[in-house]
Amino acid sequence: MTSTSTGPGRRRVAVVVDGYSAGNFYPVAFAAYDTDVVHVQSTPELIPAMAPPDLTAYRENIVSSDETALVAALRALDPVCVIAGQESSVPLADRLSEAIGVPSNGSALSPARRDKYEMTETLRRAGVRCARQIKTADPDAAVAWAEDHGSYPVVVKPLSSAASDGVVVCDGPDAVRAAARAVLDAPNMFGLANTEILVQSYLKGTEYIVDTVSCGGERYACGVWEYEKTLLPSGKNIYNRDLLADPDTTPLVADLIGYVDQVLAALGIAWGPAHAEVIVTDEGPVLVEIGTRLNGNINAPFHDVCLGHNQAALTAQAYTRPDEFRAQHAGRTYARLQPAVVYNTPTALDGVVEAVDETAVAEIRSLESVFFTAVKFPPGSRIRPTVDLLTSSMRVYLTAPDEAALTADYEKVRSLKDAVYRLA
Repeated sequence: MTSTSTGPGRRRVAVVVDGYSAGNFYPVAFAAYDTDVVHVQSTPELIPAMAPPDLTAYRENIVSSDETALVAALRALDPVCVIAGQESSVPLADRLSEAIGVPSNGSALSPARRDKYEMTETLRRAGVRCARQIKTADPDAAVAWAEDHGSYPVVVKPLSSAASDGVVVCDGPDAVRAAARAVLDAPNMFGLANTEILVQSYLKGTEYIVDTVSCGGERYACGVWEYEKTLLPSGKNIYNRDLLADPDTTPLVADLIGYVDQVLAALGIAWGPAHAEVIVTDEGPVLVEIGTRLNGNINAPFHDVCLGHNQAALTAQAYTRPDEFRAQHAGRTYARLQPAVVYNTPTALDGVVEAVDETAVAEIRSLESVFFTAVKFPPGSRIRPTVDLLTSSMRVYLTAPDEAALTADYEKVRSLKDAVYRLA
């Protein structure tokens, strides 16, 4: 076990395990509650597929895969919590928090909060509406289940990944077999081998994000977003826009939150953030998956503007000031302060990026509704046509009091997005 310190720090401590991507919002969130953050890096090297943690924002970085030593080191810090910074670290954070004795979802249901097969079967046992499914290591068995299922399409995916990695909607046996082999032949986005395939019934309907934060079993619904998607002939989905739903004008929001309450209870999620994806079918809402971590699309200052809060700050409050959190948020639902959109720009570009056209980027950023723009591909990197969320070319956050102005600026971004990249 190695440890590096970036400052003395004498305040309370929160521990973040593998604070990649959205986990980078935790240090600032906890600092607002007079709490320093210590980072646990569970792998000897940083995972290359995700935006790395900013280790300068932490009091200390502990690099260790020895759980016994980690428990001892973290217990000595007397932390207020041990939480997952990203999807694959959820089971480790559950075990560490349980062993140290801080507020925890516990390890008994960790597999059901990470493995998508176990997740759905746990819902089924609890009587919560869910998809039909099979898991197998044999592509032929996957095809046999799909044929016996009675209708296409079906969905093939890895058991444990994130961000639409390896997810394919299949319209026949050949597509199922090819998708199953593709999953087994490649590691997931965290670099771990896929040893089995998950095949599920296709859920037809509109998909939504439901984000929550829980404090001792009392939850706050902090955001519901509608996915705008395009299904490609390949069976993969392009996630275009996330549209912030208004609870005051969209009765479906209450139905979604009520369903997610059942999911939280069934999966033993009593503490911290949860990011659920739910499809509203003819029978009602059905879970796609849920992760006990922050929404990967979070931009804390953006959410503060359109929602009046953000999931990272709410999580920090739940752990550091639980009585205050319960008094302000328990059992309640967010209000939409103004319309908002997260746009994951698709592209047909294919080649090596020679340069980023800063004039085009500046024009996008100058639009009144554009709050933040993330350009994903630097010069020298390879850009390919978008086939899923991971291969979108930019992420643009837009919000404005006026819906028409927001839509007009979105259309302007659409017209400029491919001008951002000049290919060799």
